Amino acid sequence: MSDVVREVELVVERREFAADGVLALTLRHPLGEPLPAWEPGAHIDVVLGPELERQYSLCGDAADRTAWRIAVLREPDGRGGSAHVHEQLGRGDKVRVRGPRNHFRLEPAPRYRFIAGGIGITPILPMLAAAEAAGAEWTLLYGGRSRRSMAFGGELERYGDRVTVAPQDESGLLDLASALGDLPDGTLVYSCGPGPLLDAVEELCPAGVLHVERFQPKKQLGGEDPEFEVELARSGRTLTVAPGVSVLDSVRAAGVEVLYSCTEGTCGTCETDVLAGTPDHRDSVLTREEQESGETMMICVSRCRGKRLVLDL
Repeated sequence: MSDVVREVELVVERREFAADGVLALTLRHPLGEPLPAWEPGAHIDVVLGPELERQYSLCGDAADRTAWRIAVLREPDGRGGSAHVHEQLGRGDKVRVRGPRNHFRLEPAPRYRFIAGGIGITPILPMLAAAEAAGAEWTLLYGGRSRRSMAFGGELERYGDRVTVAPQDESGLLDLASALGDLPDGTLVYSCGPGPLLDAVEELCPAGVLHVERFQPKKQLGGEDPEFEVELARSGRTLTVAPGVSVLDSVRAAGVEVLYSCTEGTCGTCETDVLAGTPDHRDSVLTREEQESGETMMICVSRCRGKRLVLDL
C-alpha cells in the first residue's frame, strides 16, 4: 500500500530562483519541530487552495529533518499551480503539506545511470548524494533547453566529470544511445523529465533496470470503458461504475471520503488496496511488476478487467 500520509502546516522560510523560471522554496515547521523523515525520490502534496493541490519532489538534504526544499517550474500553460506558487506564496506564508510519499525509491545497486530532463532533476538530486554515500558508481546525464533554465547546476559541480550537463541549445538532444548502450551487470537506471524523454529511455533500457517518475500522465491507448461493480469492503457498499466515470468519482459520489490529488494517475495519492478482482491499470506511477501483481490501483484513472473489484475502502 502507499506510504502513511501525514499533514502538517509549514512556513515558507526562503524563496530563491534556482534557474530561469524555477523557484526553490525552503519549508520549515513554524515551531521548529522536526519534519517527517524521507528518502530520495519522495514528493509532497502542497495544498495551495480549494481544489488546488500539486505534487513537488523533495530536493534538499534527506538527512536534514529541520527543513524541506522543493523547486517549482513556472508553467505559463499549466493548470494554475505553478503560477500560484510563483505569484502568491511568499516568505513567511503558511502552507499545508501532505506526505512525504515515495513511488520512486532508490533501490540498492552497485552502479547507477541517472538521466534527468529539465525540472526532472529535482528527485534525482538527493539520489546522487545517496549513491555517493553508499559508495556506488554512478553518472548523471542532465539535459534542458539552456543552461540558464537548468536548476542546481552549481550544486552539481562538486561531482566533477560524473555529471554531464547537456543544454539543448548547445549540444542538441541528449545522446541516450551512448548513455544506455552498454550497461554493466547490476546497473539501475533512474530517469525523470518530460514524457518524450522518458519514452525514449524506456525504449533503450533492458527489462528490470529502469525506474522512472512522470510529471505528466503516460499516453494511454484508446478503448472502451465498460460498466463494472466495486465493492467497498470496509464501507459495506457496492457501487456501479458507469462508462466514462472513474472509480474515484463513483466513490466520492457515494459519500465515501478518500484522499486524492492529481486525478491523472501520476501522484499516487489515491492508491488503494485491491482485495479481489483484476485492475485495468492506467496510471503512470506503478512499475510493470507492481501493476501485474494487482495488489493496489490508482482509482482516479484505473478501471476493472472484468465485472467486479473489491477495494479496501
